[in-house]
Amino acid sequence: MKVAFATHDNIHVDSHFGWAKKIDIYDVSSEGYNFLRTIDFGDDLAEDGNEDKLIPKMKAVADCTIVYVSAIGSGAASRLLENKITPLKPENQEKEIVTVLSQLTETLKSPPPWLRKVIKPKLTKFNVEETNEKLEEVASHDRNY
Repeated sequence: MKVAFATHDNIHVDSHFGWAKKIDIYDVSSEGYNFLRTIDFGDDLAEDGNEDKLIPKMKAVADCTIVYVSAIGSGAASRLLENKITPLKPENQEKEIVTVLSQLTETLKSPPPWLRKVIKPKLTKFNVEETNEKLEEVASHDRNY
């Protein structure tokens, strides 16, 4: 399965999903893990309140099963869950990505029920148009408050 990490330094899980400048993606199994790629979003996606910043991040993690973040907004978390992607936070931001990967590799050898459910093959694919519509609904709803 593919696992993503919101990171600033490519070492720690230290970034809010919406503000992440980078997302590292790994292939993980009970046998071990392999680094696949880093997706760099640059500085232009870091502005708070910019819902459009979520679209490229949602696309970047569309084929991932789990996304580790230091924090995540409710709208982004909902979109991930709707697309069968589980957002998780490690116990602390000092946790290194390789430590999380090692723990996950061990856990996959005998996964708990919640993880067995999460690692089932995805039945749906990320739908950009549908997600854009939902992001617009959330933004409209937020403006009304």
